[in-house]
Amino acid sequence: MKEIIKSDLFRYGGLTKISRGKRNPGFKYMYYLRKASQYKRFSLLGIYFGFIVKRLSYKYGFQIPITTSIGEGFYIGHFGTIVINQDVKIGKNCNIAHLTTIGRANRGIHKGCPTIGDKVWIGTGSVIVGKINIGNNVLIAPNSFVNMDIPNNSLVMGNPAKIIFKENPTEGYINNIL
Repeated sequence: MKEIIKSDLFRYGGLTKISRGKRNPGFKYMYYLRKASQYKRFSLLGIYFGFIVKRLSYKYGFQIPITTSIGEGFYIGHFGTIVINQDVKIGKNCNIAHLTTIGRANRGIHKGCPTIGDKVWIGTGSVIVGKINIGNNVLIAPNSFVNMDIPNNSLVMGNPAKIIFKENPTEGYINNIL
């Protein structure tokens, strides 16, 4: 768990001290979320860290359940409404911006939750829904609505989503990777 937290912390401008990282709402929330997920829900430490996560959820507007599978190096760019379903799987070194929803589709051929690959940048106001796969090294532009599979090395934009194949679309967007 220490390595995952270090990787998360380093994404915030190359920081190495947790005390400095806790000044940033995104890292502070993820630190306590990781700590809460480390312990059983009804253990003393599980209750303690779970309480802190709940308070920070209200303070910052993040709704990310403790049971959500999130890879190391997760970066929350700005605090503000972020909603992620507990069944979503997010890979390593992903960025997410405010006003973003990653959720479940309750009917149709894509009934279920998304799986997001490594090095994915998700822009402000994006909505990702349904049992879809987002590949590695994908940039989802702000205000995009994504409800279809996205291949590796793609730029996604618009509503409905339009896929543009691009060599290394996240270059300059995903930095400070351990």
